[in-house]
Amino acid sequence: MTDQDGPTLQEQAPALLSHAAGYASHRTISIGLRHGLLEALADAAEGLTPEELADDIDLDPFYVAVWCRSALGAGVCTRTDDRYRLAPHIDTLLLDPGSPAYIGGIFPVFEQHEMFDRFASVLDSGERLWWDQCSADWIAGVAGTGAPFYTRLVPGGLRQVPGLLDRLEAGSRIVDTACGAGSGLVRLAEHFPDCEIVGVDGDGHSIDLAEKRVNEAGISDRVTFQASPLEEMAIEPPATLVINNISMHECRDIDRVTENVLAALEPDGWFVISDFPFPEDDEGLRSVPGRIMSGIQFFEAQIDDQLLPRSAYDDLLTRHGFTDLGAHQLTPVHALTWGRRPA
Repeated sequence: MTDQDGPTLQEQAPALLSHAAGYASHRTISIGLRHGLLEALADAAEGLTPEELADDIDLDPFYVAVWCRSALGAGVCTRTDDRYRLAPHIDTLLLDPGSPAYIGGIFPVFEQHEMFDRFASVLDSGERLWWDQCSADWIAGVAGTGAPFYTRLVPGGLRQVPGLLDRLEAGSRIVDTACGAGSGLVRLAEHFPDCEIVGVDGDGHSIDLAEKRVNEAGISDRVTFQASPLEEMAIEPPATLVINNISMHECRDIDRVTENVLAALEPDGWFVISDFPFPEDDEGLRSVPGRIMSGIQFFEAQIDDQLLPRSAYDDLLTRHGFTDLGAHQLTPVHALTWGRRPA
């Protein structure tokens, strides 16, 4: 490519340096989350000097001053004189896992060994792994990043599916496939108190975490579990709704799983897939959501899969005889696809 065909050398350099700046901001945010700096600032309505912040959480004041300037540059903080405060909405975005806008989980997850470091270490061999080989910290981190997907899905996302909420509010059976650590099970049980909930997951550690969470929430009388890969799932009696939240792309045999879901549904029952809508073109890949999803692919590759474009789920459901297909985008990185088992 010649200079006439695209960006000049002078234009490309700032673009590349912006990636280094983004990395510095990412590490600044992650440090702030891990060491309580952001939380301490959130609790200080009048702001704190670096010395006060350091004293508040017992850190080195010189190092904290360095962090504060970087956080200011990253747009995480504002400064008046020498007092730092969180910028507007940062407490919600980075510190409130119960908010549908929460994105704080992605920063520590991107630094976990399983994301980029392991990928680089097995780049020559292509050695794969599975969830039972991942660390407890990784599973907990993924559960944290998945929680806002459930927050958006239940009940707001499900409300987009014509006729579904009326059926659930009247009482029915819901199956949450790949339920993970159980945050979705608790949310479903809280919003649909007349429903019976079933959690299915193939990872024993995740099932243990989910059972503990369900017990702590006091809903164990309405939630049961099936420890099973989705390729071997068998649900009886049939369910009104089967959900899969940000895990459908990870199925080892996605067609077999879809067949099992169809068999698990009662006539006219719904299958709702909640997932990342991976970009279908180069422009989408270069967008901020596309670049984040491309980063997620580094882990997905290690478990032998990749994220899918949303339209791939239309093809999947059509191939297996689902009817009344629909879709709705909740955020740039979160989209729903649904279909019904024929009557």
